[in-house]
Amino acid sequence: MPIPVLMPALSPTMTEGTLAKWLKGEGDNVVSGDIIAEVETDKATMEIEAIEEGVLGRILIGEGTEGVAINTPIAVLLEEGEDVSATESFYGSVPTAALAAAELTPAPAPAVAPTLKANGARVIASPLARRMAEQAGLDLTGINGSGPRGRIVKRDIEAAITGDAVQAAAAPPPAAVMAAPARAPAGAAVTEQSNSGMRKVIAQRLLQSKQTIPHFYLTVDCEIDELLKIRKDLNGRSDGIKLSVNDFVVRTLALALRKVPEANVSWSDAATLFYNSVDVSVAVAVEGGLVTPVVRNADNKGLAQISIEMADFAARAREGKLVPEEYQGGSFSVSNLGMFGIKEFAAIINPPQAGILAVGAGEQRPVVKDGALSVATVMSCTLSADHRVMDGAVGARLLAAFKALIEDPLTMLL
Repeated sequence: MPIPVLMPALSPTMTEGTLAKWLKGEGDNVVSGDIIAEVETDKATMEIEAIEEGVLGRILIGEGTEGVAINTPIAVLLEEGEDVSATESFYGSVPTAALAAAELTPAPAPAVAPTLKANGARVIASPLARRMAEQAGLDLTGINGSGPRGRIVKRDIEAAITGDAVQAAAAPPPAAVMAAPARAPAGAAVTEQSNSGMRKVIAQRLLQSKQTIPHFYLTVDCEIDELLKIRKDLNGRSDGIKLSVNDFVVRTLALALRKVPEANVSWSDAATLFYNSVDVSVAVAVEGGLVTPVVRNADNKGLAQISIEMADFAARAREGKLVPEEYQGGSFSVSNLGMFGIKEFAAIINPPQAGILAVGAGEQRPVVKDGALSVATVMSCTLSADHRVMDGAVGARLLAAFKALIEDPLTMLL
């Protein structure tokens, strides 16, 4: 009996994903544990392992198809002796939305004899169009396709059923009706690049944040000369571990949140949620966006452990190899652009968290000490806070605790 391969749920919150790449082709033998495809979620590209054995008889969802819901059949395995014709019935189990999404991304050709038109040309049709034509008793060879390279798509079948072929050919694709893309000014030279799943999720979440969370901002200047001295001394003594300023920032913020637990919270309509642990999300830039791996219980970890974890997170994040539990959750965030020379900035809160600390570059600035002008290495840090759950006084106390710790880093050892 043919065995369906389903789109897996790769994280507790995943509802859909992009079928990024097939690593097995139709007709290939598959054994349990083989990597057969790659799926792109909003944060990473993850591999699908085969659970059953057989021959990959038919691929139902093509590469690049977005919005494939979990538990949707994406391919069919055949057991020994079964023919590819046994897979035909599985088109009926693929949700219409998934097949419609696949229309603009042709699936690999099924391993069956192609349908030919009278002139010998091959009929190219989407899986959804083929199923609709079969149900309506239509002959695909008599239908002209309006899709890419003459591909027969859903609207062509609908037009053939209603007899309104001219109107159907002129009609825009459904996606174009629902969300017309922004257009460049007339005469402007542009290059279009499709938005990745990650980019779309970032856009949705940050738009939600700015529209629904009342942000307020507080900035504090921290002198970090003592921190830089201790960092240099520790790096000279360590065996292969090189502490970064950001490692100190993560540790300092975690300890400050422990001192001011009223800031380690989230808003909900029913209640204020106080986190029992201090889990710091750290923004890491990757190709096409960013991810926020989480340093769990950061207030209970030393600088060396934080450094080791962050180096590992950053490397695997850029390779798209983080697993969901490593970047989901977190009670507070850090975004550091100091390494890019940014003096000061305000970050957008990552919901459902109530705050994010934006860290600028440490630079030498004139300061006044004991009434005399001096020079110190100063780093500006800006807190973005959710005013629904955190008042200005709480934010000020958090930054005061952060400043006291980072300016006297030996107190982190107490």
